[in-house]
Amino acid sequence: MLKTLTARKQTPSDAALTIRFASSDDEAALVRLAELDSSRAPRGAVLVADVGDETWAALSLDDGHGVADPFHSSAEALWMLTERARQLRHERRGRMQRLPRVWPAGA
Repeated sequence: MLKTLTARKQTPSDAALTIRFASSDDEAALVRLAELDSSRAPRGAVLVADVGDETWAALSLDDGHGVADPFHSSAEALWMLTERARQLRHERRGRMQRLPRVWPAGA
């Protein structure tokens, strides 16, 4: 039995990478990334890396669990999320700062 693969649109090589906090609107993208990465979706406060209009990687600030799209060159995106998470931890030291929680819903 042959499976047909869905054609992915090409992302331009000059597409910008954007790092941002995930919102509840990103739930489907987090689930999709987790399925592609054969893993679970990141939970709690989550950073995502978007390239063009696609989410390529996500990282939980709570436990450091990350997922990435294996069909894209997403290792650098995940590395950049890890570095941004490190910066945020450093900035938050000594300050109580509430981060947006997106996963699981309502957490």
